[in-house]
Amino acid sequence: MKEIIAIIRMNKVNITKKALADVGVCGLHAIKVMGRGKLMVDFSILDQLGVREEIGGILADGLSGGTRLIPKRLLTILARDEDVKKIVDTVIKVNQEGNKGDGRIFIAPVIDAYRVRTAEKGEAAV
Repeated sequence: MKEIIAIIRMNKVNITKKALADVGVCGLHAIKVMGRGKLMVDFSILDQLGVREEIGGILADGLSGGTRLIPKRLLTILARDEDVKKIVDTVIKVNQEGNKGDGRIFIAPVIDAYRVRTAEKGEAAV
């Protein structure tokens, strides 16, 4: 099993849900999130402005400098291994406009799953 995590534009949620339903995906979670992708900047300018700082041992380039976070929607879908490509292709097809901010997709392995009501385990719980 895999967990597919897709970050998409807010205005693409309904069309994405419909497209996923059309390919047989009936379960997903949607969460409102705020974030941003890579910020293409000259770090020497940030140093001069005093924007670069260390937070917990990690350089936070521009995060504290007022960089605007964009509202997005995070979708999580639990899928059988053989369905992952179909789901990813569907999300890309619906959301790809060729612009920055079209989104990201991450795929993570799922070790196990349990249904609380029945205590079913593994794919039977999904």
